[in-house]
Order: sequence, then structure tokens, then C-alpha cells
Amino acid sequence: MTITTQEAAAARALQALEDSRSSVRLRAALTVGSTPDPRFVDKLVERCAIEPEFFVRDMLTWALTRHPVSRTLPRLLQAVRSPHAQARSQALHTLSKIGDRQAWPAITRALLTDADDEVARSAWRAAVLLVPEDAESALAVVLATQLGRGDRETQSSLSRALVALGEVMVPAVRAATAGAEPLVRAHAIATERLLRDPDTGFGFAIEEAKRVVALGPTGQAGQ
Repeated sequence: MTITTQEAAAARALQALEDSRSSVRLRAALTVGSTPDPRFVDKLVERCAIEPEFFVRDMLTWALTRHPVSRTLPRLLQAVRSPHAQARSQALHTLSKIGDRQAWPAITRALLTDADDEVARSAWRAAVLLVPEDAESALAVVLATQLGRGDRETQSSLSRALVALGEVMVPAVRAATAGAEPLVRAHAIATERLLRDPDTGFGFAIEEAKRVVALGPTGQAGQ
């Protein structure tokens, strides 16, 4: 197969990314990733912002990781500032897969506290992978402000991010264990437990922490 033929096949695949069938879009993303070309990056990023199927989005991310960072990084940094939540979330997810720490300045407090849970979760995952060592404590402080947020999946994601920072997260999380909000206190206690005992599942840790908060320091409910 000649280069010209490969390029033609990839160009057809780019068009197929808009097919109504998810299986066709999945194959198209695989084809584009298998034949990287910097000219395809814009289309891949644009498709990430609107693709409804998770497994297709994941293949689009893989395709982007196959392209030069010098081309993908500027485009993804634009996408994290998009007004559309999926565009921000998927760009952050892709940045975490690329793993280039040049992206760290783009992981802002606004993204880490984004009102959309999926965006915030993606930001947390990207942040703990990209953060420089001298910024870890500050990151832990921001992440700790999100304790108690969202459903169990969101809380578990935050705990995993904080635990990934290691001991540096302890002061911020421990401070939250003394807060007035029971959900925040329980989440903080569970997160500390996970740091000390990584084999403990989040479900068990959070339920145990809720009991501790409910019983209070005297061991009596309501205290």
C-alpha cells in the first residue's frame, strides 16, 4: 500500500466518524489512529466534543495519542476552555493519556471545581498525573474543597486522586475531618483510610466513615 492510498483511506475514515452507526465510527477512529497525520488532529478533537458513545470517544483519544504532541497539545489546550462540558472533559482525559507536563498550567482551579461532575473528575485525574512536585500540596488543598461532592462515583474518583498524591494530601484532608458538614467529614475520613489501607474498597471506607461521624467522639449517635 502506498502512502497516497493510506492517506486516502484515512481521509475516508474521517468522513466515517460522522456515520450514524457507532461501530462504523469506532472502526474509523481506529483507522485514523493507525495512520497518524497532523492534518487529522482538528477533526479528532472536534469529534471528541460531540461523540455520544464512550467506547468511540476512547478510541478517538487513542488516535490522538498517536499523533505528535506538538500538534495535539495546543488544540487540546484550546478544548479545555470550551463552553461545552464534553469538550472540556474529553480534552482533559486525552491530556492525561498523553501525559505531557506542559499541559499542567491548563489544569486550573476552575476546571478542578467545574460544576459538571464528569469535567471535574477528568480534571482530577489529569491533575494528579501532570502536577509538578512543588505544586502537589497546593493541588491537595484545592481537591480537598471538593470533599463531600456528588454521588458515590464522584466521591470515589476524588478519593483516588487525593490518595495518588500520597502523604502530601494529609494536612488538607485531615483539616476537612473537623469540618461542620457531615458528608465532608465522612468523605475525608474515608479518604484517609484509603491512604493508610489501599486494599479497603471505597464503599466500605465511606460507610464506616459515615458511622464514625454519626456516632461522634463520644460513641453515641447524634453527638
